[in-house]
Amino acid sequence: MDQILSVEGLKKSYASGFEALKGVDLNVESGEIFALLGPNGAGKTTLISTICGITNATAGTVRVGGHDIYAEFRAARSLIGLVPQEINLEPFEKVINTVRFSRGLFGKPKNDALIEQILRDLSLWDKKDSRIMELSGGMKRRVLIAKALSHEPRLLFLDEPTAGVDVELRKDMWNVVGRLKEQGVTIILTTHYIEEAEAIADRIGVISKGQLLLVEDKAKLMERLGQKQMIIELQAPVTEIPEGLASYDLQIAQNGSALVYSYDVKADRTGITKLLSDVSRAGLVLRDLQTKQSSLEEIFVNLVQEETA
Repeated sequence: MDQILSVEGLKKSYASGFEALKGVDLNVESGEIFALLGPNGAGKTTLISTICGITNATAGTVRVGGHDIYAEFRAARSLIGLVPQEINLEPFEKVINTVRFSRGLFGKPKNDALIEQILRDLSLWDKKDSRIMELSGGMKRRVLIAKALSHEPRLLFLDEPTAGVDVELRKDMWNVVGRLKEQGVTIILTTHYIEEAEAIADRIGVISKGQLLLVEDKAKLMERLGQKQMIIELQAPVTEIPEGLASYDLQIAQNGSALVYSYDVKADRTGITKLLSDVSRAGLVLRDLQTKQSSLEEIFVNLVQEETA
């Protein structure tokens, strides 16, 4: 798998002295879906804007498909499709003309068959003659994606692609992203919806205060940082942890009807066997046992809190 994006030592500072990016290093392989997570002001949009040549970097290098974004701007930019957060479309123009025009901006020859296929893939073909102002917010976002795909980019940036759309349409968009990946398009998305990254990404990057805290395979990240919780449901509620269980750092839940035990899934010994024995020895009667894996959202929140602490 070849490398479609290479970012080295990327910095962006402003005259006020504010550092939006602090030496970001990032490599993205062709054909993967990479999710960039971070709180507001973390540097997500600045990073994308700099890679796309919209914002000038203070220092560092960026290569797209082997082309330097400054020395070989046209070659690099022709490989990039960008779907911005803001919906900024000509309200009186028809959908199909909007997408055709975007293809023409990149000097690509007319290709109505391709435009039709893109619109069909995005469930926009029946809206091709509709004016932009007649579309819903979700459909307008699909038009933005169609515009970005019109010149056949190899690398597609989706900046908050499902912001402001309902859950059902969000899942439809996930399916669109999955089909684009099958077609060989590399996708980098920023999102506030943790479940979005958890559902579709191959790798996760977490950015905070202009620095990448980590970049890791999604499954490995959850295995490395995720904890499991065992929920011990009791026959009779308790008001406090029995003295004999004090060493386990248990939490009381469900109004005293359950005890929650957190443990490391990678540890050689989880301590569960001894805990259950000690629970019985303390005179507590079990009604049920459940286990729960930490979600990506919990992992993300913990990482950012550690960084800001």
